[in-house]
Amino acid sequence: MSLIDRLKKSSKVENVSVLTDSKFFTKKDMIPTSVPMLNVALSGSLDGGLAPGHTMLAGPSKHFKTSFALLMASAYLKKYDDAALLFYDSEFGSPQSYFESFGIDTDRVLHTPVTDIEVLKFDLIHQLNELKRDEKVVIVIDSIGNVASKKEVEDALNEKSVADMTRAKALKSLFRMLTPHLAMKDIPLLTINHTYKEQGMFPKDIVSGGTGAYYSADNIWIIGRQQDKVGTEIQGYHFVVNVEKSRFVREKSKIPISVSWEGGIEKWSGLLDVALQTGHVIKPKNGWYMPIDPATKKELAASNCRAADTMKGDFWKPIIDNTDFAEVIRQKFTVAHSPILED
Repeated sequence: MSLIDRLKKSSKVENVSVLTDSKFFTKKDMIPTSVPMLNVALSGSLDGGLAPGHTMLAGPSKHFKTSFALLMASAYLKKYDDAALLFYDSEFGSPQSYFESFGIDTDRVLHTPVTDIEVLKFDLIHQLNELKRDEKVVIVIDSIGNVASKKEVEDALNEKSVADMTRAKALKSLFRMLTPHLAMKDIPLLTINHTYKEQGMFPKDIVSGGTGAYYSADNIWIIGRQQDKVGTEIQGYHFVVNVEKSRFVREKSKIPISVSWEGGIEKWSGLLDVALQTGHVIKPKNGWYMPIDPATKKELAASNCRAADTMKGDFWKPIIDNTDFAEVIRQKFTVAHSPILED
């Protein structure tokens, strides 16, 4: 028996294996959403998507964080017919109709109200401990930025106004325990969080909740927005996903996603900005666009297209299917993996 086989046999840890045979390092299943640039923000690829692990969506109020989470959860439930959604709710801002608008069957959602971090921790860890690796579950916490600590609640009941120094430690404890379960059982966790501005002349957005959530996250988005106006009337918002941390996507990447009051999420938004940079779309004149293949200079449409046409699948499918656009995007946004030490 070789040394490695003897070490494996004498180990007291369940699921120990030689690294090349480890089931925890096999290729992770990615769940694509219906929005291509959202897949890019998650994985760096148009046909990528949500992977197991912790994805945090942070930003101020009314920045579409819960909607992005439900869009991803919906894609997961559509991929797996037997999957369930564990929804931990501390804000109660998402009625049943909100889930239905994303095509989520509410009979497959377990709504769990939480009043403090300890309630969340005890229930979530118990649920994860009971789950088997082949069972399909996606978890959403809405939100960790708004959930109180047990001490904070007790101080209020006892009419104490002292500062709570336990909340960050409680969150750190929660995420320490969560991380191995998510990795070993291939479970995606989506957490909604808040941000605050650091002090200074040029303040940056900081993710709230201390270092615990930050360290445990595989992906962290800080979401910004701009108003989409026609005259003085707001038609919707242009959101920007700022990739603060990622295992797959180059950090500090900025992914634009547009949402209108009438049409909801604009599925093809964000692609035009990239295609103009890469040369897969040109502007023959102001307000008009032409999709082309940069390699051959061949035009991919019969005539110039208006701006409204760039929000339609008929405009983008020839570019994605017949050019190297998808590969160029992958190279632009994906973290490169090359040898760290040369011979």
